[in-house]
Amino acid sequence: MRRLTCGPNRLKRTIDPVISEVCICGLDGEATVVLRHDGHLEAPNWHPDGYLIVNGGGRLYRLDLNDPTLVPIDTGFAVTCNNDHGISPDGKRLVISDATQTKGSCIYMLPIEGGTPEKVTSQTPSWWHGWSPGGGRLAYAAARPAGTPIGLYTCALDGSDEVCVTDAFDHVDGPDYAPYGDWIWFNGEREGKVDLWRVRPDGADLQRMTDDAAVNWFPHPSPDGAHVVYLAYPEGTLGHPGGLNVSLRIMPADGGDTHHLIDLFGGQGTINVPSWAPDSQQFAFVGYVS
Repeated sequence: MRRLTCGPNRLKRTIDPVISEVCICGLDGEATVVLRHDGHLEAPNWHPDGYLIVNGGGRLYRLDLNDPTLVPIDTGFAVTCNNDHGISPDGKRLVISDATQTKGSCIYMLPIEGGTPEKVTSQTPSWWHGWSPGGGRLAYAAARPAGTPIGLYTCALDGSDEVCVTDAFDHVDGPDYAPYGDWIWFNGEREGKVDLWRVRPDGADLQRMTDDAAVNWFPHPSPDGAHVVYLAYPEGTLGHPGGLNVSLRIMPADGGDTHHLIDLFGGQGTINVPSWAPDSQQFAFVGYVS
């Protein structure tokens, strides 16, 4: 791996054509490049066995950290996977969000080594983002019904017992469970301002966790429960686009001052889904070079 050199001369305003850099970042903000790929890669997950899963062009790939080449994962009919995918707590299953056979994004599950996806949700659109630590529930962003504001939902692994945890926002995204299952973190938009929030899985005790000028997205609690890493867009950014000068930041899981880790060219695809290493000392992300 080589060190990532992310300076102002790399921060450009276009991502077409694009080179993707899959990177590992430590708690001190020091980053190294695992793979430099001529094409668009997104949203790394970190498997307990020491490899990453990334999305590229609607397909998923395994990336071994000791032999960094892209190995396709068989996802059957699901060939338009978006970047909302993840790994079960026991490392045996993969959850994906795909719209190949549905009008909107639908959540499916399959073996970690690949296979035929089995539908989880019966309603669309649904975008997976978090798996409960006990392995029994999924957290996702969804519109019920389609076309209404997106809220935070959970359900059992067979799609039953869908619960709206909160829809008290103009838009909700990126829900991710804290490691003990007592909180769900997410980014929520109100009156054009996007902050990080957390809420109990039953919808109680809603708390704002950031309140600054940045547009804050995709919070991911570390496995040891100490930190939350997230993506910060420039003030005034609408949605979560790619191709912007952004930063990765970290904050205590109980709240408090945020700490800047690294500036990069990215956004959408950089850190959409959980990507912490099991030891909580580093995490994966994707930056881009145009």
